Amino acid sequence: MNTGLVLSGGGARGFAHIGVLKALEEYNINITHIAGTSAGAIVGALFAAGNSWGTILEFFKKVPIFEYKRYAYNKPGFIDTNMFYKDLLPFFVTDDFNSLKKQFYVPTTNLIEGKEMVFNSGELLKPILASAAFPGLFTPVIINGIPYADGGILNNFPIEYIKNKCDTIIGVYVNSLENVSLNELKHSYQVANRAYNISFVSQCENKFKEVDLLIAPKELEKFGMFNLKNIDAIFKIGYESAIKVLENNKNSLLK
Repeated sequence: MNTGLVLSGGGARGFAHIGVLKALEEYNINITHIAGTSAGAIVGALFAAGNSWGTILEFFKKVPIFEYKRYAYNKPGFIDTNMFYKDLLPFFVTDDFNSLKKQFYVPTTNLIEGKEMVFNSGELLKPILASAAFPGLFTPVIINGIPYADGGILNNFPIEYIKNKCDTIIGVYVNSLENVSLNELKHSYQVANRAYNISFVSQCENKFKEVDLLIAPKELEKFGMFNLKNIDAIFKIGYESAIKVLENNKNSLLK
């Protein structure tokens, strides 16, 4: 039986994906296929390589994403995405999709052609980094002479790459939309965060009907996409939300 896992993008809210992995382990759910965008691409790749949820959580706690040494010089972005290559490499047997223990698909955006490009073979780490390269903040990643950026620009919930390969699909979406008050839109970063949430939901909501289980914690919207100070709180929300969904569906879908 093949069980697929779709992991959305969402910046720091992607820490919730790690909590979901913990819940899946506790319910003895074996994931065979993964499709992940942006933050979901990094978490998904680390998991597909055989790393435990605890190891993945520790990785994100230790990597200094906004360290000044990672600032980009003469490149289109504030943070040089390529600087994270050396952080990821030790967690993989080799820099190749063939080294993974699960089938893995990662969408990116080809900035030259304005089209989506999904990677699932060959060199591994550059596509992962490209998928997580939020435009303007992180520099694009050059692959075969082409600059690639955040997969979430065009596909923030890449179910289509695994839906016909799996008997059951579990989707994790970390950009749920709730009504907000005017007081919650006082600052530019709040407006930008809200705008991206609206865009992501509009792009993805039709796909939610295609999953067997959807884990979409509503509490995550209060956390900004680049708020790295609440990793434990976000992780806990992901875990508790997943436990609730799995418990409610264990008899019908998880036999």
